[in-house]
Amino acid sequence: MENTLIVDTNLIFSALISSSSSIRDTLLESRLEFHAPNYIITELFKYKERMLKYSKLSESDFYAYLNGLVERIRFTPLDFISLESRQKAYELCKDVDIKDTPFVALAIELDVPLWTGDKKLMRGLR
Repeated sequence: MENTLIVDTNLIFSALISSSSSIRDTLLESRLEFHAPNYIITELFKYKERMLKYSKLSESDFYAYLNGLVERIRFTPLDFISLESRQKAYELCKDVDIKDTPFVALAIELDVPLWTGDKKLMRGLR
């Protein structure tokens, strides 16, 4: 899947929080195709108040950006990721951050790169 990337929660947070976000611009305007595990939606709403506070966006602007981002991402239920891919991802993430396992599993499943701003994860996967 050329021109396809997996995006993680941290990347979406950065796109929503930063007022001059090249990440936001890339997510909203590029021709790339973005994928994420569907549980990312729960994470976004779990931290909505914190993101609103740090972004300094009005609630309506926040939701406008969020909607734009959500429309650009194809969400995959975890059940659609093979057990083999989930197990490989677990082995890679268990000593780094177990919460990143679904993103790594989806990257393995689709055989596409993971785009993350999580430095700890990047170091751990190398």
